[in-house]
Amino acid sequence: MTAVMPPGAERFEIAHPGRYWDRLDDGRVECRVCPRRCRVREGGRGLCFVRGVQDGEMVLTTYGRSSGFCVDPIEKKPLNHFLPGTPILSFGTAGCNLTCKFCQNWEISKAREWERLNAAVSPEQIAAAAAELDCRSVAFTYNDPVIFLEYAVDTAIACRERGIKTVAVTAGYIEPEARAEFFRPMDAANVDLKAFTEDFYHKLSTAHLDPVLDTLRYLKHETDVWVEITTLLIPTRNDSDDELKALADWVVAELGPDVPLHFSAFHPDHKMRDLPPTPPSTLRQAREIARAAGVHHVYTGNVHDSDGGSTYCPGCGTRVIERDWYELGAWHLNEVGHCLSCGTRLAGVFDGPPGTWGRRRAPVRFR
Repeated sequence: MTAVMPPGAERFEIAHPGRYWDRLDDGRVECRVCPRRCRVREGGRGLCFVRGVQDGEMVLTTYGRSSGFCVDPIEKKPLNHFLPGTPILSFGTAGCNLTCKFCQNWEISKAREWERLNAAVSPEQIAAAAAELDCRSVAFTYNDPVIFLEYAVDTAIACRERGIKTVAVTAGYIEPEARAEFFRPMDAANVDLKAFTEDFYHKLSTAHLDPVLDTLRYLKHETDVWVEITTLLIPTRNDSDDELKALADWVVAELGPDVPLHFSAFHPDHKMRDLPPTPPSTLRQAREIARAAGVHHVYTGNVHDSDGGSTYCPGCGTRVIERDWYELGAWHLNEVGHCLSCGTRLAGVFDGPPGTWGRRRAPVRFR
């Protein structure tokens, strides 16, 4: 089918065939990747700005294009129970399917300037680069990889063929059919649970809470993907004791006590510059609430807090991984994650001795 281009419609420089869409009777195309179900006319784009309609079909306009590559510590994702201390090759593209007023990475996630994107890099090149750089994993991060599903999935498959693991850093706002394909080749995910009220999601992200909770249940109970959760605590918006207890209670009841929970500090940014940064005391209080609710592994993030950053054995209470920021200290586990004091097996992916990458960040350029 060749659609007629309406006046002012855009023809895309990159138009990789998209998946999960339907053609409607009125000529529009409905995207079925995320719950927004954007209905887009010829030459237009969805809210995420990277999925558009060309020749009557949904296409991805950023396939093979990245906003930058960097070798990060795995703890920066944050993942504390997945190959600790190892380097991870990280990249994103542009755009987002949420509209968070508090976005901490808005220069990329809200980008509309395609010159910000690097030259084309194929999935096979990314996998080869990770191997060459001695990275045991690749992260889809900086913006939400759900919106560049085809590129992320192809890259994850290419990585798996080389023995490289992959990590999705996502808000989990995705439709069930697309979700199954997206997570099938992934090894780990950190899901950004923005808050634990529908009101917050509706007013500050123009989204809904239930699809995110469904994604978390799916990951825990229907896949082998290792999952951790991060919640950015925003003063007066999602940091009340009652909401934090409700969140922690839900995690224990629906996912189990071994799913790590990270509480991170907010800094004023994007459209929410009128609020103060999160006080360290709020993070400590949130950690204590979640631990009292039964979550075994609760962490504080974006602050220097050795107690809140370290991992403790749920069996005997011994500090088994010492951390400050992204730096590992004393290690008290064997190579497959058993506590050396009591033998308890910690939940997570532990394979060999801890890495020694530390807190370094190393930009990577492709020729």
